[in-house]
Amino acid sequence: MELGLKGKVAVVTAASKGLGRAVAHELAAEGASIVMCARGEKALGKARDEIARATKAKTLAVVADVSTLDGLDKIAAEAIERFGRVDILVNNAGGPPSGPFEKHNWVEWSAAVDLTLRSAVELTRRLLPGMRERRWGRVVNITSIAAKQPVDGLMLSNSIRAAVTGWARTLANEVARDNITVNNLLPGFTRTERVKELNEATASREGLTVEEVERRTEGQIPMRRMAEPAEFAAAAAFLASERASYITGQSIAVDGGWIRSLL
Repeated sequence: MELGLKGKVAVVTAASKGLGRAVAHELAAEGASIVMCARGEKALGKARDEIARATKAKTLAVVADVSTLDGLDKIAAEAIERFGRVDILVNNAGGPPSGPFEKHNWVEWSAAVDLTLRSAVELTRRLLPGMRERRWGRVVNITSIAAKQPVDGLMLSNSIRAAVTGWARTLANEVARDNITVNNLLPGFTRTERVKELNEATASREGLTVEEVERRTEGQIPMRRMAEPAEFAAAAAFLASERASYITGQSIAVDGGWIRSLL
C-alpha cells in the first residue's frame, strides 16, 4: 500500500528508543523526513544514525526535554529551520512513575502532567498553525491502553492519559475542516524498556520474579504474547498517512486484544 508519506516532514518525540524510535524508523522507511528528539544525546544520536543509514531518509536529532517549555520551543524551532514545515506530529513521552494513589504527592502529579499532557498540548500548539495554513496535517498521540482500561498500579498514567484523550478528541473536531486528523494510539504490552521497568516494579512489589510477571501478563493477552515495537509503528505510519484521511478523533488500541470493552 502506498501511504503517501514521501516528502512529508514528521516530528517524533521520545524517539531514541522504544516505541518512538520504532515509529521514527517506520516513517523514514516510508519516505518521510524525520525530526527525532529525546533527552539523551548519545542514545538519540545513535538512533538517528542507524535510521538514516537504514532508510536513507533526511533526519535531524534534537536534544530536548518535552516536559519543559524551553524543550518544546527548541524542537519546533529546529524542525522549521531545517525543513521549513512539519506535516506530521507524533507526540510521545516516557510514562510517569508507577504506584498507587498514596505514593504520589502533588509535586509528582504536576511533573506527570508536564510530561504527559502539557508536552502534547504545547508542542501541538507550536506546530498546528502551519498545518492549518497548508490545510494538511496529522497529529498522532501515543498514549496507553490505560486510557481505556485502567492498569493496576498506574495511578498517574491512568489519570493523565485520560486527559490527553479528552483533549485530542475535542481538538479533532476543531481542526477537521482543515484536513487535519488527530488520533490516539494505545500501545498494549510491548517489548520496550518501559514495560520491562514496569514488570520489574511489579515483581518487586509482589515478591515475584520478572519472568513470572511476564508470563502472567502474556496470559491476559488473547494473542498470548507481547507486541514488538515494529507492529505498533506500522499502525502509527498508517494513521500519519494520506490513506487515513477520513480517520480522526479515534483512540485505537494495538494490544493483541487485551482491552475487553466493545468499543
